[in-house]
Amino acid sequence: MKKILILISVFLIHFFNAQNVYLTKVEKTKENVEKFLYKINEEIKDAEYLGEIEVQGFSKYDDEVFSMIYKKAKEIGANTFTVKPFDNVDGSPQNFDPAHYRLSLYYLPKEKLSDQTGNMYIFASSEKEQKININKKDYILSPRSYIVIKTIPGEVYTISTKKLLGSTIKTQTKENSSNQYFQISATKIKSDESGVGGLNLKSGDIIGLEKSYAEFLSAIYNKEKQGN
Repeated sequence: MKKILILISVFLIHFFNAQNVYLTKVEKTKENVEKFLYKINEEIKDAEYLGEIEVQGFSKYDDEVFSMIYKKAKEIGANTFTVKPFDNVDGSPQNFDPAHYRLSLYYLPKEKLSDQTGNMYIFASSEKEQKININKKDYILSPRSYIVIKTIPGEVYTISTKKLLGSTIKTQTKENSSNQYFQISATKIKSDESGVGGLNLKSGDIIGLEKSYAEFLSAIYNKEKQGN
């Protein structure tokens, strides 16, 4: 009887933490070999709408969810996306719900993407509050949140997790350097065969993120007011 109860508990935990990704609308498809999947804002005016993805159910494993989204998007040749809010009864957009959301998929020629330079994105983990120090300034990140630091070319940035045996990394940016993305987490991020959604470097609990996965996190995490 005890074993049965344990099995039921495991099933229920898995059920309530399962996240399903559906390609709910296909307007058209595109033939392309581009591996990136970037978030767009003002560039949407030049983008070609392809379809829509719906994500149902909450999961703390955001890398696995992104991998599923990425594969669905590439089925129709998408290389960019935006979050498409659900509407309230009065027609106003609902607040973002990480347990149920939609993404609109687009194709946009790479040369029409806006240059994104000079910023450092620091993401918390999906579960725990994170205390970090950047160049002797302390920050506290809530779970599923991030900050953006405007970097100065040539300046060295020291990022520390402020733990007894925690991690510290140093990074330096140049003029017009591409944005940098890091996550403060003890959870190892998996990489699929596409190379998207994986990590570029890992130093203890400071992870350098691939741009497509980082932009996905910036779409589903909350931006903290502290920071630049």
